[in-house]
Amino acid sequence: MRQLNEDIRQQNFRQVYLLYGQERYLRRQYRDKLKNALCQEGDTMNTHFFEGKDVAVGEIVDLAETLPFFTDRRVIFITDSGLFKSGGEKMAEYLSNPSESAYFVFTESEVDKRSKLYKAVQAKGYASEFGEQDENTLKRWAAGILARENMKITESTVQLFLGKTGTDMENIQMELEKLICYCMGREVVTAEDVEAVCTVRISNHIFDMINAIAAGQQRRALELYYDLLALKEPPMRILFLIARQCNMLLQVKELGARGFDSRAIAPKIGVPPFVAGKYLGQAAKFKSAALRGAVEKCVEAEEAVKTGRMNDKMSVEILILSVL
Repeated sequence: MRQLNEDIRQQNFRQVYLLYGQERYLRRQYRDKLKNALCQEGDTMNTHFFEGKDVAVGEIVDLAETLPFFTDRRVIFITDSGLFKSGGEKMAEYLSNPSESAYFVFTESEVDKRSKLYKAVQAKGYASEFGEQDENTLKRWAAGILARENMKITESTVQLFLGKTGTDMENIQMELEKLICYCMGREVVTAEDVEAVCTVRISNHIFDMINAIAAGQQRRALELYYDLLALKEPPMRILFLIARQCNMLLQVKELGARGFDSRAIAPKIGVPPFVAGKYLGQAAKFKSAALRGAVEKCVEAEEAVKTGRMNDKMSVEILILSVL
């Protein structure tokens, strides 16, 4: 990010930028920063957008080879093309010697760093990864947004807030907007405000459900399940998330047994260290055999639904009861 900010500040641009990673909010933010810096406002003749896995590379190349109208560059934005996973060879070949007036900004959630296209971007431009931010960064960011509205939040309250929102910055921003509107005219955001207006993400519901299962709280686990159904979450998606959580906990437990701490575990399972710490705490409540058994029961529940032996809602209910 530092290099991107420096390029924009100095107006010294590479011909190709790749913005990738799981943090969608930051990817979009820097794509927009590059757009504002590279493109003249309202210039639709020299600014082009392509999105999706069906982008036509030949069409993009032809466009790049067309001289811009009354300006120095033609800027092409390509989003979620999948070309950095497969099918990007032709684009990589072109980027080895592109038209001097053509500039590219790729925005992708996932890339294969071994691909020819990724290597071509590294050789000709700049690739920046936007991963999930750590807890302290998210706390400072949320507090900063509130400060601009002349509002304050305590350490414990922002911790509660992040516990509900998760680490996705786009979701955090939306929840902050709700809080700001709700607390308009007051200086301090309280825990009561967070409880009143902030929505718990489904992944947090699943985490709480697994906690209830570990504690033998059958009624609480079922209440959380019915809450998700009331939110129109399909039972099979809930089943998938339960299976994923149990599998994640199994991985965390095994890594913890090998001496890895939350910071070492985090990159291995693709979550921030503070989330890995929460998983370590939850995994400690289960034996490895119990977690393996839970994953197997999730597979059995899915099979029962697919073969018509049981309806989807009941299969998840029985699963929740059977792993207690």
